[in-house]
Parts: sequence; C-alpha cells; structure tokens
Amino acid sequence: MTLQKKTLVDFIRARGLGVVSTVSANGAPEAALVNLVVTDAAELIFYALQDSRKCANLRRNPKMAAVIGWDDEKTLQYEGVADEPAGYELEQLKQIYAAARPDAGTQMRWPGLTWFRVRAKWARLSDYGARWSVEELFF
Repeated sequence: MTLQKKTLVDFIRARGLGVVSTVSANGAPEAALVNLVVTDAAELIFYALQDSRKCANLRRNPKMAAVIGWDDEKTLQYEGVADEPAGYELEQLKQIYAAARPDAGTQMRWPGLTWFRVRAKWARLSDYGARWSVEELFF
C-alpha cells in the first residue's frame, strides 16, 4: 500500500518523539531520543547541542534514519537527509517548532543549540497489531 503524506504527518504529530540514528566517524551506528516536530511537507525539525554526537555525525554525514511511535504496535520508519537552516529559513522552522511544542520554550533558549531539518527520502508505516499492514512512501 502507498502511505499518504498526510497520514505520515498526522502520525508524527500525534507522538512528538523519535529515535534518531546517525553514523559516527568510524562507521558505528548511534541513536538518540529527540523531540520532533514535522512540517506539512513531512520535514522533521529537531535541535541538538552542538557538542552532541548526533550534531557532529550529521555535519559529517547528513543521512539519517528515525523511528517514531512504538505504541499500539504501530511504528514509522523514516529516512532522510538533514541540513542546518540559517537566517530567515531557520526562524520559520523555529516558529513552527514553538507552535507545535509550546512546552519547549525554555529548552529552545539553551546555549549551544543547533537546529536540523530533515527532508524525507523514504518512509514506512507498519501496524503489527491485529490489522497487520505496511504502507510505504518514496519522496
């Protein structure tokens, strides 16, 4: 089945957390739980401390994967390419993030943050419950 972009966006918005996986300099996988926001275009937005492993990894290799949702036996696999928007584009993404996560105001002011936007390349929504199904979306 084909995953609809609106279904993907709604699924992420209903959860707001995901495990982001990146690759270290020596090729080792590294994963971290992050607060996520998604745009209407299915782009993920999250921030990281500049001295974190995920920040260094994404700057070196912007390819990443995320797993979102693990409740009700439903999960979304998401693969994409990250960038660090600047200027007006960054301010727009911060506004989207703040509107979706009003509880994050204090965290958004932490010193040493960098912001990432991830543009999807592939996604799969799987339901392992009684109504087993898999839907994929290629970008």
